[in-house]
Amino acid sequence: MDLDKPPAPQPPEGCLVVALRLPVRIVVLVLVVPVRLAWDALVAAGRFLHATLLRPLGRALLWLGRALFVWPFVALWRWVLVPVGTALRWLGHVLVVAPLTWAYVHILTPLGHALRWAARGVVTYLLAPVGRGLAWLARGVGALLAAVGLGLFTGAAWLVRYLLVVPARWLYVQVLSPVGRALLWLAEALITGAGAVLYWTARILFVLPALALWRWVLAPVGRVLAVVAREVADALGHAWRIAGHLSRVVGRALGTLFRWVFVEPARWVYRTVLTPVGHVVRDAVLRPAARAAREVGRVTRLTLAAARDTLRETRREVRRALFGEPGQQVAVDRREPPARDPRTLGSSTTVLTKD
Repeated sequence: MDLDKPPAPQPPEGCLVVALRLPVRIVVLVLVVPVRLAWDALVAAGRFLHATLLRPLGRALLWLGRALFVWPFVALWRWVLVPVGTALRWLGHVLVVAPLTWAYVHILTPLGHALRWAARGVVTYLLAPVGRGLAWLARGVGALLAAVGLGLFTGAAWLVRYLLVVPARWLYVQVLSPVGRALLWLAEALITGAGAVLYWTARILFVLPALALWRWVLAPVGRVLAVVAREVADALGHAWRIAGHLSRVVGRALGTLFRWVFVEPARWVYRTVLTPVGHVVRDAVLRPAARAAREVGRVTRLTLAAARDTLRETRREVRRALFGEPGQQVAVDRREPPARDPRTLGSSTTVLTKD
């Protein structure tokens, strides 16, 4: 399989296409370049706003929405509605379901069985004989009425056939059918002639002028407009791509200019001026000040501790001078009492064996 196929041959372009292409592309390029530059500027501003403002604002609004709407409803559902629903379900089961179940099992079911037994006895011994008698009577009456109705229907059918159907069929075959066929032929002839006249009239008055207008005016103008529209679309595509390259070059130039005008001088000032000055200030001022502050803090803590001890001793001396020495508590021997002498074989503590 040949992967390097030559491109398909393009059809030859006319002089109109070649004459329109360059002016159209120049005009479109002049019009599109400012639009593309403004578009790229808006895109850069939109990305900056999205990264620095809209995204944090959206996250804050999302958190606020959760805090105001989601979390309260979740807490209400979890800590209020679910326990209340559980309690209501248990209460409904105890107050409604259990009594109804008991009533169904112990009252309604035996009552239903009794009513079913009574209804079966009534139907079997009372209604069934009456029904069979009524059915026998209805069959006799039905047979009589059927015989009478059959006779009446036969007579009526004979009268209708010979008084209405036969004369109507003769009238349709002998009179109405020939008249209808004649009227149909006359209507077809009139419609065909009128249609032919209207067809040729509309063709001469509308179709042929419209066909000539389309063939000699609209089709050439449409082809020219199609060529112009295609060239304008191609010119817009080329101009948009060229404007993109120009916009990228302008953006890079502005970025380089901003870097060399602001960023590099600020970096140079930070590296060559502020950093050494900061080191000098840190070594000459901040660190000695920090050491002095630590020493002052340590001396202050020692002074305060000594003052607290002095105050505590003074308070103790004043209390001793006013109220005397505090009473000494009597020492209580909290040890267990000594055990008696152990028993031996020659001694006893009972009254009968005591010496």
